[in-house]
Amino acid sequence: MQDPKRYTITAALPYTNGPVHIGHLAGVYVPADIYARFQRLQGKDVAFVCGSDEHGVPITIKAKKEGITPQQVVDKYHAIIKQSFEDFGITFDNYSRTSAKIHHDTASDFFKKLYEEGKFIEEVTEQLYDADADQFLADRFVVGTCPKCGNEESYGDQCENCGTSHNATDLINPKSAITGAVPSLKETKHWFLPLDQYEPFLKEWILDSHKKDWKTNVYGQCKSWIDDGLRPRAVTRDLDWGIPVPAPGADGKVLYVWFDAPIGYISATKEWAAREGKDWEPYWKSDDTKLLHFIGKDNIVFHCIIFPSMLKADGSYIMPDNVPANEFLNLEGNKISTSKNWAVWLHEYLEDFPGQQDVLRYTLTANAPETKDNDFTWADFQLRNNSELVAIFGNFINRVTVLTHKYYDGVVPVPADFNEIDEQTLAALKAYPAVIESSIERYRFREAQQELMNVARLGNKYLADEEPWKTIKTDEDRTKTVMYVALQIASALAVLSEPFIPFTSEKLRTMLNFAGLQAQPNWQSVEEYSLPLGEMPQGREGLIPSAHVINKNELLFSKIEDAQIQAQRDKLEASKAMNEAANKVMEPQKDTIQFDDFTKLDMRVGTIIEAEKMPKTKKLLVLKVDTGIDVRTIVSGIAESFTPEEVIGKQVTVLVNLAPRALRGVESQGMILMTEDAAGKLVFVNPDTDGVGNGESIN
Repeated sequence: MQDPKRYTITAALPYTNGPVHIGHLAGVYVPADIYARFQRLQGKDVAFVCGSDEHGVPITIKAKKEGITPQQVVDKYHAIIKQSFEDFGITFDNYSRTSAKIHHDTASDFFKKLYEEGKFIEEVTEQLYDADADQFLADRFVVGTCPKCGNEESYGDQCENCGTSHNATDLINPKSAITGAVPSLKETKHWFLPLDQYEPFLKEWILDSHKKDWKTNVYGQCKSWIDDGLRPRAVTRDLDWGIPVPAPGADGKVLYVWFDAPIGYISATKEWAAREGKDWEPYWKSDDTKLLHFIGKDNIVFHCIIFPSMLKADGSYIMPDNVPANEFLNLEGNKISTSKNWAVWLHEYLEDFPGQQDVLRYTLTANAPETKDNDFTWADFQLRNNSELVAIFGNFINRVTVLTHKYYDGVVPVPADFNEIDEQTLAALKAYPAVIESSIERYRFREAQQELMNVARLGNKYLADEEPWKTIKTDEDRTKTVMYVALQIASALAVLSEPFIPFTSEKLRTMLNFAGLQAQPNWQSVEEYSLPLGEMPQGREGLIPSAHVINKNELLFSKIEDAQIQAQRDKLEASKAMNEAANKVMEPQKDTIQFDDFTKLDMRVGTIIEAEKMPKTKKLLVLKVDTGIDVRTIVSGIAESFTPEEVIGKQVTVLVNLAPRALRGVESQGMILMTEDAAGKLVFVNPDTDGVGNGESIN
């Protein structure tokens, strides 16, 4: 699309069954915010909308788990999420919620229009039913084996392992997530959107028109779905939480969350337009509007197949120009898991690192999972801050502002002649806005941020080469020119950094006293700024002109110490341990035995007299044990906890009347009793050995 008149930018609606974590930020919200901020800097008309997704099975599951109502769940997490986004600087024009009346009305009207125009198929089908819970098992109320990848913990609507979307009835060996019971099939009536009827449209729109400009992962997943053949998709569910289906005979049914949720973008735009006194329709129905969906890869099918089919069925909406979906972000080598509490939560980060929003924004963008899954580590977070933000960006700005105050009391000097190095430096500076813009418009935000950092590198190299701290003693005119050029670079950084590290941009604008300028530098002025070779610049205004007074400098970034990073690692490990303890499944009691069975166990004191590793195994030691009644061979799986040298001479408890068993060709003639201590370390069950010799019985 050439030069759209307006931009409608959506970011995936977060489920309000928990807070936002760094995986959400890296995949969706940071790139969406960079793009929205950039377009506003270009003077574009932008509607950047999002909102809490407050319906669907995960909400009801969370409510049951916490012993509260679904409404209490969504109210709690909506407040946390909305505040976190605001504190983190995500500049939504409107952050709404799907429990709002305007959304219920919009979604109901959307369904009714399609219903009245005969766009749905009404069918009675067999769905999974939990007799113990007396309810149908929609979506995440059922778990089972994914029919595509074999993941045994797939949900009824989607496998989180391979990303495949499916119906609950597609699962192999399904179980109720409510009671654990094996469900039966029971008839129920639902309304379906016949996706197969939209295959020709989708083939032309996606496979023909967007093969070159959509990301490979998005195009590939869409092509796979279309090539497999599309089937009708249910748009209603048997649930008591959600938007009631506005159709006759639909009592006890609600709109499927993936029919309801994307309409939330439309209702959020309506809400914003009403508040701002605008007309919402051009943002969704005008051909000169560019519609973009920022999502994670697990939402590709819904935003590229199902939602466009819904919009096409209505007939009055535009299609998304692009759906720049990202891959997943892992954490310290493991998949982020909200259920296992293996995550860095945004609201907790803001508490632990006050005033350092930009460090996280920068790190997540620098390591964005744009083409493949990437890994966030606290070590990389620390390195990005200390070696790049502090040592490159912050160092340049600090040197420029400190020297300007030291040499000129904060007044921008009048430059003398410009030499070739000055001209080359300013020409390079002038080229950066277009380079950064090109990367952003191709949704390569990691690349764009690298180019921003190259501007700071340009400034550092210029100062290091020209050494104003030396020329101030020998050539004052040269020093004025160097400081003037350095201040132009600093001014450009204040502008160009705004989409990526906005809090830093605002600090830098304040330090350079942009408010005191007649015309503040903007993206276009950086791009247009030039000083022709040989032209005398006296009287000519730059991005920041001569005689302008800048404010006192302050450090833009501070070093992050090892102790801060270790505290975050400790928090993760503590969360992991707590989750493992909470979810530890104890072995059930074995079959009851009689007292006579117990008395048959013959346990004796023994001493290990020889020990060696069993060849080609990791866990097994071959032991010679003096039991007092004989010397016998016992094979024990303790090699990962003890060396042979550590166990020789150790008194142990031996079950001597256990039937012999061959292990790796060696006959083991008994068992040594072991247990775990509080720390999970393997230890011997040792007898009280005071005055006890080998062969003594243990009662």
